Amino acid sequence: MKVSFKLNGKKTNVDVSSDTPLLWVLRDTLGMVGTKFGCGKAQCGACTVHLNGMAVRSCQTQIGAVNGQDVTTIEGLGGNHKVQRAWMALDVPQCGYCQPGQIMQASAYLLTIRNQAMLTLIHGCLETFVVVVLTLESALRLKLQLRCLKKE
Repeated sequence: MKVSFKLNGKKTNVDVSSDTPLLWVLRDTLGMVGTKFGCGKAQCGACTVHLNGMAVRSCQTQIGAVNGQDVTTIEGLGGNHKVQRAWMALDVPQCGYCQPGQIMQASAYLLTIRNQAMLTLIHGCLETFVVVVLTLESALRLKLQLRCLKKE
């Protein structure tokens, strides 16, 4: 089956079976090896990519489902995305195998928060939204401080 979609902003065409997992099309057909195989059951997240800005597990997403859609892989973040910069600044990387999936999940979350902020502004609930965001940021800072203490 011929499938056309945008991959990291560029129009892409592949001719594979429609039930082939997106993961294998990305890695084997298109050479995008930043997306990793982990469990094959959509539970570990190593294979996470964005489909129209939403985090999906590419090991369980059939290529036929992405026809006409936008797919972004870790390579599509360009190496200088704010989440990637934060990852390095906070010294998060360890072995690195599952890191691309974690970064893709985190960056999709930021897109969701940004979109929620716009909806909140439209609906006039800015004060509540600001409180929620500040609470999340405080929780993250506390978690990072505790993590730093454990390293010492």
